[in-house]
Amino acid sequence: MLVYLFTPLLIRSMSYPPLLQTNPTSPDTDTDTDIEKDVMVWVEPPWRVLIHNDDKTTFEFVERIIVTIFKLSREIAGHIALVTHIHGIALVCVRPRSEAEKLVGQSIFAARMEGFPLMLTCEPDE
Repeated sequence: MLVYLFTPLLIRSMSYPPLLQTNPTSPDTDTDTDIEKDVMVWVEPPWRVLIHNDDKTTFEFVERIIVTIFKLSREIAGHIALVTHIHGIALVCVRPRSEAEKLVGQSIFAARMEGFPLMLTCEPDE
């Protein structure tokens, strides 16, 4: 069983002195000093969102879900719907785990509200 943990990435950001100085001869300002700050950023592992074919959900509804929830273009949504229809499953997008799970939940909720058995799943992207 694979367990995915959050992996921290250490990002160094540099602060630079301002380009414009009001009084360059002032002894208070030291423009040659660089300040380094360490910032911890948590990056979630990527997960794939997959859409599964069924006999009840209409092609138009699948396109509408992909456009409205996943914010993809009509052309891409049509292509994903066609690939799903032909192969039975298609990749919709790759997002961080929390976002992938949220999108899957929203899509399934919208499908159930319209009476469609549309199924989407998410899995780790390897």
